Amino acid sequence: MQLHTSNTIFGLPKLPARYASLVMPFLLSILMTCVVSGVSTLRSLGWSSSFLHVWLSAWAISWMFAFPTLLIALPVVRKLTACLVRSA
Repeated sequence: MQLHTSNTIFGLPKLPARYASLVMPFLLSILMTCVVSGVSTLRSLGWSSSFLHVWLSAWAISWMFAFPTLLIALPVVRKLTACLVRSA
């Protein structure tokens, strides 16, 4: 199986590899806060007419905290993981 090796995505140039340590927590924080704030908002409000507005507001606020937290926590979590998992 061959991986897609193009230097562009959606017609835009890919970022250099050195940015991977920022891109990964950026994408992870978007995904996680979107899901968690969506579930939490749905549980609180149910499917109401204000759901989308409240969810997007909750997501934006939670993401503003989650992204910097991930940037700080990820190196610590990697070290803890290395302590708990045998190397290959």
